[in-house]
Amino acid sequence: MTENRKGQVQSKGEVLFLDTAHPSLMDELKSHGYSCHYQQDITPEKLIAILPRLTGIIVRSKFRLDKKILQHAQKLLFIGRVGSGLENIDVEYARSKGITCLNSPEGNRDAVGEHALGMLLALFNNLVLADREVKQGIWEREKNRGVEIKAKTVGIIGFGNTGSAFAQRLQGFDADIIAYDKFKQSYAPDFVKEVTLQDLLEQADIISLHIPLNAETRYMVDKDFFGRCKKNIILINTSRGEVLNTADLVAALKSGKVKGAALDVLEYEHLSFEKLNKKDLPATFQYLAKSNNVVLSPHIAGWTHESYRKLSAVLAGKIKNLR
Repeated sequence: MTENRKGQVQSKGEVLFLDTAHPSLMDELKSHGYSCHYQQDITPEKLIAILPRLTGIIVRSKFRLDKKILQHAQKLLFIGRVGSGLENIDVEYARSKGITCLNSPEGNRDAVGEHALGMLLALFNNLVLADREVKQGIWEREKNRGVEIKAKTVGIIGFGNTGSAFAQRLQGFDADIIAYDKFKQSYAPDFVKEVTLQDLLEQADIISLHIPLNAETRYMVDKDFFGRCKKNIILINTSRGEVLNTADLVAALKSGKVKGAALDVLEYEHLSFEKLNKKDLPATFQYLAKSNNVVLSPHIAGWTHESYRKLSAVLAGKIKNLR
């Protein structure tokens, strides 16, 4: 809060929460002088009506903030994304209006790194299938013989927060870790080797995706991508579903080019990541669901009790540093 010449307390402005967040985020912003409130299931029309008076917006993923909406902003200083991806925000247009777009990938990097490793271990050791069988009284040891990570070459595409966190957790497995990041140079720690994308595709036994979704990365992993892989690979995707062409993945699984896949995200996800109706999904999903060499989870790689608080803490700090 600030005080005017008469000593009256003045608010820094009004912040609208379009989605849920850890309560600490609202508490932190209120303590820093912002007036905050949450409107559940607000319509675009209602948002447009109140947008001229807003100083900030807090969003996760279920609401799309495009030019059609943002053109009505008059006082908006920031949009805070509780999480990493900004694909539901027209960032370029927002910046042209002087609106700062903030996210908090530092808050769930550890969760995603651990989840990617966990999915890989589950896949290599047939844990999902073995668990199902043992619970049914089936005791199959030879069929469920596992594979070790040691001495495998793990290729990480995208070496930002989550890619680097995954690499960090792989250190103790004595794997050869290589990484490709189009937008960085001299970024890798000593235990990671920086390579070109082509080198990664030629060397990797395991490929893990840690890239944002944008026009360049949409369906980056497709038939051509798999065709450029020298080895038959294991694929991990904890980034966004639409960076991967599912139909091409299914074809690669059937041919053996992809030996197994661990997918925390699917291209069929609704914008909110929370609406997935099995009966409405195509045959490609049905194939994945029945495959013993595919491990699936419902976009929860960054969804831990710890990250829930950390995401808000990181975002609160960035907002408080704006002015």
